[in-house]
Order: sequence, then C-alpha cells, then structure tokens
Amino acid sequence: MSSIEEFALIRLLTGGKQSTAFQKAKGVETGIGDDAAVVHVPHGSRLILTCDTMTEEIHFKRVTMRDTDVGYKAMASSVSDIAAMGGTPRFALVALSLPKDAPVERVRAMYEGLYDCASRYGVAIVGGDTTASAGGITLTVTVIGEIEADKALLRSAARSGDVVFATGLLGRSAAGLEYLLGLAQPSDVWDTVPEMEMYRPLIQAHCRPEPQVQAGELLRQSGFRHALNDVSDGLASEAWEIAEASGVGIDLNEDQIPVAEELLSYAARVNRDPLDYILYGGEDYQLVGTVPAEHAMELQAAFKTAGLPLYLIGCVNAEHQGVRLVRSSGGALPLGKRGYNHFGS
Repeated sequence: MSSIEEFALIRLLTGGKQSTAFQKAKGVETGIGDDAAVVHVPHGSRLILTCDTMTEEIHFKRVTMRDTDVGYKAMASSVSDIAAMGGTPRFALVALSLPKDAPVERVRAMYEGLYDCASRYGVAIVGGDTTASAGGITLTVTVIGEIEADKALLRSAARSGDVVFATGLLGRSAAGLEYLLGLAQPSDVWDTVPEMEMYRPLIQAHCRPEPQVQAGELLRQSGFRHALNDVSDGLASEAWEIAEASGVGIDLNEDQIPVAEELLSYAARVNRDPLDYILYGGEDYQLVGTVPAEHAMELQAAFKTAGLPLYLIGCVNAEHQGVRLVRSSGGALPLGKRGYNHFGS
C-alpha cells in the first residue's frame, strides 16, 4: 500500500459515506471517531450479534469477484445471519487487515461495496479496526441486530408434521463461482467476455447475494412458530442443522425444489445434476425453515402479497433423523451433511 497513516486511511475509507442524520436516525449517539461507538437500543429489545470474515484467496480471488463485490458480500453475509433470526440489522463494525503493498484504490472500492450494502439494509457502520497483514486482504464484518424479546426464530423450533420452505432460488451462487473459476479471467475484463451475459444471474448470485431481511421480518411478524436458517453452506447442510437442533428428520421433495432456468442451462453444459449445486453449494443467503402445516398456505399467501416468493419444499418427519431427498421417481436418498468448504480455496 502506498504510504498512508491509519487515521488518514480511515478518513479516506469512511468519510462522508453515511450522513450524521442517517446515523442518528438509526440510533447512533457516537460513531466513528472516538474510542468506541455509543448506540441506542429501544427498551424491551434484544440484540443479535454475528460476524463473518472474508480472506483473499480463500473466500475471494481477483478472478471471482470485483473489489466492490467483496465489500458488498462481506456485509451481506453478516446481515443474512440477522435475517435468519427474524431480526432487523442495525449497526456494523468493520475490521480490515492489509498487506503493505495493497493498492489504496482496491481498498476504497471494497468500502464502497460495504457501504452500498449497509445503506441498502439500513445498517449504520459505527467503527472497526485496521491493521497490517502478512498475507492477503482480510475483511471481517460484525453486525448487531435487534429483535423483540422472545421473538427470535431459532433452528430448534421444527416439529413433526411441519412444512419445510425456502424463500428463493438456490444453487446459483455455487454455479456462478464454478463458472468464474473455470473462466479464470480477472474481474476487470469480464465485460469483454461475450458469453458471460448468458450466466450473469449466476455471477450476480455469487458476487452480490441479497440477504432476505424482509422475508425474515415477515416470518417473525406472522406469529407462527418457525425454525429458520440461512443458506450459506447449501440446502442439505442447513436442513441438517435444523434437524439436529430440533431432534427431528427432514424430507426434501425433489419435485418441489425450484431450479432456476440459468442453473439448468449451466448444469447441462457441464454435465452435472443441478441438485448438486442446490444441495451442496452455498452462499445463496436465502432462508430455509419450517412452519406448522396448518399455516403453510396462509404464510405463502402473505409472502405473495408482499411480492416475495415462498416455496414449500418438504416436511418434518420424526420417524428418522437427518435429511433425506424424496425422489420424484420413488424412494428416499439420505443426504450427507457436507456443504460449502470455508477452509478450501
């Protein structure tokens, strides 16, 4: 990185990104510029705390993400954890580790993405840390959310007879990542690759996932008992987490799981089953959960009214443990627990 001292770097990356009026409206009393932030939380609320880390060459490469996308996704992954609890994201802290030769413009672009996502979901960035790194760039985002007392939606709430749902299309992020790794072209030349337009929805799903905050809030407000999880590690893995926490089994119906047309097209091109991406891919940041069967259609209608999709894709079954895929051709296939490998490259 070109010579620049820490506080000048902080001013460069954060100055003017969120107005004082915006931060005060979000409950920030003291934000960036002091030893720590001071925020206001309404009486009777509970805090939801989460963090996610993105490390260069592990979670992102120059051939898989633009720098603005890195920042956006780092914020989105933590915001998604808040959505998976039915909460409202409120505040964020950002920790940045940089090698000495990191170009300032790369870091500035990452922060543009961070603030873009934060502003989209009403999150006030109130502080963080910067430090040197012996390796690549590492970006850690902590998000603090809010929820009413005793309203958090937990993985452990599934009961026998519940219907399993997903809030959107799955598997596209994993397919987008695979395509970009195969293409192996730096992100600054993507626009010159004609065939990329065909797979743009897959690339967008990987680089700019949209955490389902509105869906999570709608689930909480419905008043129905829900188990809930976000799909960061693939549908099979997330369903396993709900099944284990609730002490039940989950059956996913093959013919009810939606498959995007662009995923079908890409899977055919590489001769793979699109369900591989859906079950064992990751980083879609849609929500998967359960709802009592008697409320399933009512919930689906409420989502439709709000302009949101809700797919009913299976059921909770107390007669077995773990997760099975009920095949359209008959029979049930036990699914492994494996998902996205956060320690891979």
